[in-house]
Amino acid sequence: MKRFGVRDVARLANVSVGTVDRALNRRTGINKETRERILAIAESNSYAPNPTARALSFAKSTFRIGVCIPREIRYFYDQLYAGVVDEAKRYEHVGLEVVYRRVKDLSSPVSRAVNQLLDENIQALVVTPGRAQEVAPLIERVENDRNVRVVCVASDDSPTCRSTAISVDPILNGALAAEMMAKLVPLGSEVAIVTGMLITEEHRTKVEQFQKDFPIECQGGKTVSLIEGHEVAEEVYRKTLRLLHEYPNLRGIYISTVNCIPVCRAVEEQNRSGQITIIATDLFSDQEPYFRRRTLCASIYQDPYRQGQLAVRLVMDNFLNGRPFPKNYYINPVIALRTNLGLFREMQGTSVLRNGNTPDLPSGYY
Repeated sequence: MKRFGVRDVARLANVSVGTVDRALNRRTGINKETRERILAIAESNSYAPNPTARALSFAKSTFRIGVCIPREIRYFYDQLYAGVVDEAKRYEHVGLEVVYRRVKDLSSPVSRAVNQLLDENIQALVVTPGRAQEVAPLIERVENDRNVRVVCVASDDSPTCRSTAISVDPILNGALAAEMMAKLVPLGSEVAIVTGMLITEEHRTKVEQFQKDFPIECQGGKTVSLIEGHEVAEEVYRKTLRLLHEYPNLRGIYISTVNCIPVCRAVEEQNRSGQITIIATDLFSDQEPYFRRRTLCASIYQDPYRQGQLAVRLVMDNFLNGRPFPKNYYINPVIALRTNLGLFREMQGTSVLRNGNTPDLPSGYY
């Protein structure tokens, strides 16, 4: 008996295959009435995705995932890209290719790079949204007009129709940092926050949650300063020096992005190590001396390598098995301390960073 397929659903519903795909995968860009009609037809005819047929179809052609992430800060994004590349190798037998177009940093425009990826006929896009004002309409066009699945990694642009987003929950991240800080500084302490860009959803949400929770967790405690460093090391360093000069009684600094080295350097140069509790975000080998000297107290690990793996895995699970994308995929943060640093891949110098080498990345910024 012939299998009832997606084209049969489209024929009975009098819509395109793309519209059926949107309905079956709970995506936007389709009205409620049409979605319900398609789902009813699928259910009444016992429709189920055919993984074997999908795999064979992919094997006959090239299936491409486009990746548009920043090059800087490389500590984080090299790990994320390595996760994408390693996971993609598991699907080479079905014709999967990864096409990479990098941008310089989180504040860089991404439209040119994404358009070049679309010219490569990608079927899915993995992107880190930095500037929502630029990225939001771009995501809408990619999803709705080009029928390309968009997976946000490391940050999100939640008001858009992106298929899913993978990260540590920024609300949890900010709350976790606030609770840890409150346990490590005296009551009534003055603390500061160093972030990247408040126009980036993930950065803004972490900051807001920390500011909300810290005075609750630490009686009399308050956030006295918020620094936007725009992920530029020298800017973060200069602004941290100014912060230390203006607040001689500062007892804590929460760094909500990976850019912690300039902060640690400024604190050490001003002989404030041991006086100021620093809680950072993510891990890389250059942090080790600061942990060892106890300048850096803890870091909230967001596992960028796993985020890259999951981006590919969710895309392929959707295309091969018809499994709907989750609205969000939050991974559990891990607290890194001086005593457990050796357990993290970034500190071991093995696997994707074996012998200190990073994955081969194409040259040129877009």
